[in-house]
Amino acid sequence: MHADNSHHLIAAAQRRHETTRAKATQALRDLDREGGPVTFQIIAQKAQVSRSWLYTQPDICAEIRQLRSLQQGTAGAPLPASQRSTDVSLLRRLEVANARVRDLTTENQRLRKQLEHALGRLRTSTTAR
Repeated sequence: MHADNSHHLIAAAQRRHETTRAKATQALRDLDREGGPVTFQIIAQKAQVSRSWLYTQPDICAEIRQLRSLQQGTAGAPLPASQRSTDVSLLRRLEVANARVRDLTTENQRLRKQLEHALGRLRTSTTAR
C-alpha cells in the first residue's frame, strides 16, 4: 500500500493559487499607479491569468470594477493613483475655500463701511456750500 502524499499536491495547488493572486494584484496596482485603463482583459494579460479566473476572485473583481468606475468618472485619460484627489485633500481644499470666502466677506463689509463714510463726508461737504 502506498502512503497518502496528497498533502503535497494540496500544498502545491495552494502555493500556485497564492502566486497567481499575487501576480494579478501586482498587475492591478501597477496599472493603477501608471494611470492606464483598468480592464479585465489588460489585467489578465499583464498577470498572465485568464479573464474567467479574475471573475472568480470576488475581491480582485470588485477592485477592478471600482478602479474602472473611478476612471470612467473622469474626462480624458485616466489619472494615476498618485494624482487622484483623496477625501482628505478634498476636505482640506473645501476648508481653504470656506476660509477665503469668510475673509472676502469681511473685507467686503469693511470696504462698504469705508465707502459709506466717504460718501457721507462727500455729501456733508457738498451740502455745506
